[in-house]
Amino acid sequence: MWGQEVLGLPVHDNWWQTETGCIMIANFAACEIRPGSMGRPLPGIEATVLQRGEDGRALITDGRVTEEEIPGVEGELALRPGWPSMFRGYLHDKERYEAAFAGGWYLTGDLAKRDEDGWYWFVGRADDVIKSAGHLVGPFEVESALMEHPAVAEAGVIGRPDPVAGNIVKAFVSLRPGAEPTAALERELLAFGRRRLGPAVAPREIVFDQNLPRTRSGKVMRRLLRARELGLPIGDLSTLEGSA
Repeated sequence: MWGQEVLGLPVHDNWWQTETGCIMIANFAACEIRPGSMGRPLPGIEATVLQRGEDGRALITDGRVTEEEIPGVEGELALRPGWPSMFRGYLHDKERYEAAFAGGWYLTGDLAKRDEDGWYWFVGRADDVIKSAGHLVGPFEVESALMEHPAVAEAGVIGRPDPVAGNIVKAFVSLRPGAEPTAALERELLAFGRRRLGPAVAPREIVFDQNLPRTRSGKVMRRLLRARELGLPIGDLSTLEGSA
């Protein structure tokens, strides 16, 4: 209970998007809080987890989607359309808007899992998923595990192309004050990741970087890390922390 110990108050995580216009899933003040969970759907909101295909997104067959009924199995988070603050379109991009709906659900593009009691757990963005040696790896899971190490302040994870595995998991790590970016610490973090996540999911490469790019809201910009690593166009930087 990190929040309880450090802040003296419980942390009420929640989930929403610009497209939803308001909070959709939350830890209610009157209910049990499960640390790390984004909670349960608010009254009037219907959510589910959909089975996903090889690309990590919801598996759509003839316009239909299938709900994931097994607790703990990851899929794409989806919402039943019709809440009052639901977005009505993307500016000048009708096709993108239409593609966000299938089988009577709004496809959020976020991966999540649901436990047997109905609490939802965020995994990561579907378009950030790394396909490595036949495994679909969520960067958020790897970042969260690395940040459990006492030397790690922050982490950003991407996939680096590999001729054998397709992609390998590469982590960019910033350290806490007092920790030194040594080869010994790199080996320690690689071993730590393997113990926490298993060899199929753990990072194969670690780079120390005390200036990870962040959005103005404090999120590590994986897109920018990926662009820098692969020599791709960096795109729009209007949300980058410190940008004009």
